[in-house]
Amino acid sequence: MSDAPTGATTMHVAPLVLPMIGPPLRDAGVVVVGERIEAVGDRADLLATFPHARVREWPGVMTPGLVNAHAHLEYGQPFADLATSGLPFGDWIQELTRRRRTLTGADWLASARGSVHDLLRSGTTCVADVVTTGPGVLAAARAGLAGVSYVEVVGCDEAGWPAERTRVLDLLGSAPPGRELGLSPHALYSISGPVVTAAVALARDRGARVHTHLAETAEEAEYVLSGGGPISAALRRIGLDHDLMGSGAGVSPAAHLDALGGLGDDVHVAHGVHLDTADRALLRARRTPVALCVRSNAILGAGTAPVAALLAEGSPVAVGTDSLASSPSLDLLAELAAVRDVAVSQGYAERDLAERLVRAVTVDGAAAMGLAGRSGALVAGARADLAVFDVPTAAPYDDLVRAGAGRCVLTVVAGRIVHRRASLGSAA
Repeated sequence: MSDAPTGATTMHVAPLVLPMIGPPLRDAGVVVVGERIEAVGDRADLLATFPHARVREWPGVMTPGLVNAHAHLEYGQPFADLATSGLPFGDWIQELTRRRRTLTGADWLASARGSVHDLLRSGTTCVADVVTTGPGVLAAARAGLAGVSYVEVVGCDEAGWPAERTRVLDLLGSAPPGRELGLSPHALYSISGPVVTAAVALARDRGARVHTHLAETAEEAEYVLSGGGPISAALRRIGLDHDLMGSGAGVSPAAHLDALGGLGDDVHVAHGVHLDTADRALLRARRTPVALCVRSNAILGAGTAPVAALLAEGSPVAVGTDSLASSPSLDLLAELAAVRDVAVSQGYAERDLAERLVRAVTVDGAAAMGLAGRSGALVAGARADLAVFDVPTAAPYDDLVRAGAGRCVLTVVAGRIVHRRASLGSAA
């Protein structure tokens, strides 16, 4: 459901508010006028300053709208059974590709709209969406989601780049208003090195951001290093003339992407499962964040990302859900619980873990997309995107990570209530 914004003043209040650019605020609220946040602060102070505001009371913890740093909205419910199929990564990709050919444009749009609905009902208002066919851009724009839609370049060698470039430019030129677009060179094995370089250059020429899959599987690392393994055999079967085939680059995926010009502070990468110490240092030096997707990695047998090391070393980290084709849900707080479990299992014992993870799906997720100051924080002047979760408030960061999944009671996008539920009762 949706409440259209008006010029009226609305005050959303909760027992605890996490602005994410300052300390938690108890018995506090956010004043919204139209699409913008007018003020954030103590309830009594806000009531004194805005005596005629319409007050809406919510249980639990209020946060900025959550930020999903890696998703494929187009791969929605028609692909959801793949997440429980048990297929190994290579077979999973083949089935995904086969199924794609059966969908019409209307099917793609319906699939993407279903994914958008899942985001909104779980408190996500900003998304890095990798767009393969186009309808994902329309679905995100119509919902008013913040973030970036990254048009994907995939399955392309040098001979195919002119046609792929035309397709990408057509998508970039036909996007609806209100949605920022970037480019997603898919991965180092699905497009040749010169195409990666050309796609990144095209994005930078347009002032657009870049998002790519990196070091997701051991097979990718093997192929980039040596040019062999299962990926080489798959490329031969489909006839893709890939420059690394049979020889490799002799380095890790992170180092090779850097050599192709594909790292930088205008880029964030997804997965980062197979990153060694040198790779992580390189990403930090290039100020390139990693969007972790640990549930997808587990389902596809890709391995386990070095979450504890990334956190301990101070690497910029965001979090994504990936798509329903490889994840049980698009609920970011369910993903955070899984990321926390991985970090703890790898030995991360610092008391800041839960807070850093909540930052990863708010301010740090926004920064990964170049949206610092525009999304991921509750601050006067920002767009009024917020969410409320019916969880205990004594230890809000821990409780959001531990118990926040499935407990979103309010989502507001640009001042509009787009999701509202009754209190869910105790989450203790």
